[in-house]
Order: sequence, then C-alpha cells, then structure tokens
Amino acid sequence: MPLLPHRPIRNRFLRAHHDLDSFPAASDTHFSMSTSFRHESVLAGEVNDFLRPAPGRTIIDGTLGGGGHSGLLLKGGARVIAFDRDPEALAHSRAALAPYGESFTAVEGNFADAPAALAGLGIGSVDGILLDLGVSSHQLDTPERGFSFQREGPLDMRMGNSGMTAADLVNTAEAAELARIFRTYGDEPRAIQIAARIVRAREKKPFETTLELAELIAAGRKGPRHPATRVFQALRIAVNDEIGSLERALPDLAGLLAPGGRFAVITFHSLEDRVVKQFFRARSAAEIDDPTWPAPRPNPDRLFEAVTRRSVTASPAELAANPRSRSARLRVVERLPSASGKGGAA
Repeated sequence: MPLLPHRPIRNRFLRAHHDLDSFPAASDTHFSMSTSFRHESVLAGEVNDFLRPAPGRTIIDGTLGGGGHSGLLLKGGARVIAFDRDPEALAHSRAALAPYGESFTAVEGNFADAPAALAGLGIGSVDGILLDLGVSSHQLDTPERGFSFQREGPLDMRMGNSGMTAADLVNTAEAAELARIFRTYGDEPRAIQIAARIVRAREKKPFETTLELAELIAAGRKGPRHPATRVFQALRIAVNDEIGSLERALPDLAGLLAPGGRFAVITFHSLEDRVVKQFFRARSAAEIDDPTWPAPRPNPDRLFEAVTRRSVTASPAELAANPRSRSARLRVVERLPSASGKGGAA
C-alpha cells in the first residue's frame, strides 16, 4: 500500500527546533557526556520502556546524536547498532559509550543505510528500532553548523559533511522552487514574497551566512516568533532530504524487525509526524475497505499492532527541564508474530 502524497498543512509543531528565543542552554544527559557536545535526549524513559532493552536483544538507534537513548538501551543490556551522519556526534558518542565494548556499534550514515549495514555485520533481524528525528541541541547551539537564525555562521544546515548546503540552495534555486520549499516544508504563508526577495538580493551578492538570510527575511516584520523560523526549518528539511529519507526508510526498516520487535519514532513537526502516522496506520489496520467492495477485506500489508494508540508527549517534569521537548511526539508499533504483509509499498 503506497504512502499518501504530502499536502501542506498547518504546522502545530513548528517551533520545536528553530525558535530559540525561549530556549535555555541544553543540559547534559544522564551519562558522562563531554561538555563539548550537549544534547538532551527527549522522552528517554518512555523510549526505554517501550523498546524493552535486555541481554540478547539487538536494537537500532537510527539517530545517535549525543548517545543518550543508546546509553539507556545499552545500560539495559541490549546490543545497539547506531547511525548518524554527523561526524561530531559519532566521535562524541563512540568515546562516551566505549565502556560498552562490542555491544555498541556506531556507523556513519543515514538510518536509511541500516539494511545494508546490518547485512555487512551479519545481522538479519533486530528486536527494536528507534528514530529520533530532527536536529540535535548541539547542532542548533553550534553556530558553525549553520542551523540557527540568531547566531552568525555559514549558511550550511547539513547533518553531515557532504552534499548541497543551504547557501547552495538559496543562491541557485529558482524563485518558484524556493517558494515551494518554504510553503511545503515550513508552512510559510509569505513563501512567494520571501522567495522573490531572496532572488533579488542574491543578484547583488550571494548569501553566505545565516544572519544575512535571517535579516533579509525579518526586515520590517515583528511578532512573538522570529520571522525566519519557518524558512530555516524548510531549508533544513530540503537540504537533508528529511521527508524523502524517512519515506524511503520506513518500509525497509520495518522489514528488519523480528516478530515481536518494536518500532519507535519521535517526530517534531507535523510533516514527518504525518508520514510516520500514515505508515504505521496502513501497516497496522486489520482490514481495508473500499466503497465498491461488498465488505472489508483483510489487509495484505499488515505488519504491526499499534502499541501507542495516540502519540506520547513529554511529561510536565520533562517540559520544565527541557523546553525543546514540548513538540516531541512518540509513536510505537510492534511487529506481529506472523505477518503476511511486506515492509515495502504494495
């Protein structure tokens, strides 16, 4: 069953990773992490409870980041295979989690690379998968990474060190393409106007830094939210192909789950949450129906049983300690003991 196409919708979770006005500095995780790399893992206790780490279980952490989630899973006795495109995150977490020895493997790459990487390790199936989508606190708080519109840095926004930068995109894309990106990935109501202003400005001088772009967007605009919030989110998603990678990876990752294995995904804005929700729902429904059919039919693509009927959100205590968790939504499904459906689209 194919995933449904994207339709721009009002983004209820937009402030999650880019509106830094109200954000305190991120605190260290519960592990002995280096102070040079700060990231507070969201919904860590809930993830640990749902994925049930134990000796003999293998779990994929598709978004390693600062290693907070992986650390808890390792502490529970599981073997963890973790992925990240960020060399800084990999270096930090490899050092921090080195005491777990061969129980921890960190791979440089996108979580979409997991099937090939596991095949290379001789692993055919896993007992759990975690994706914590979005940008880490460290990436946001490091001006050189180019994610923040309130701190001067190169207009980069790449999760890793290769590929197109945000500067490449804003300096070369046509106005219509920029407007589409801002509208689709940022729900920006002034997408056309902002795109036109960018194209006019870059004719005089290409954009090189975050503040150059942020100041152009913010000129003459006021409000409780920084005017560049939506555009910066949209550029980040486009530069890293976040939605496309997620759509391609979900079916392949689902195919790695052993019977009874659980798939947990944390999202931070409505676009990625909708992709996850639709995929889990399409693969969890016992029956499918069509107005032309006399009765519902068994779902041939069913793989999962829903573990969370609704998304799980941060507790009041976590919200108070880490305001960046306020937009996090956790969804979890469990692989059926015997599933006839396929991980991929039918």
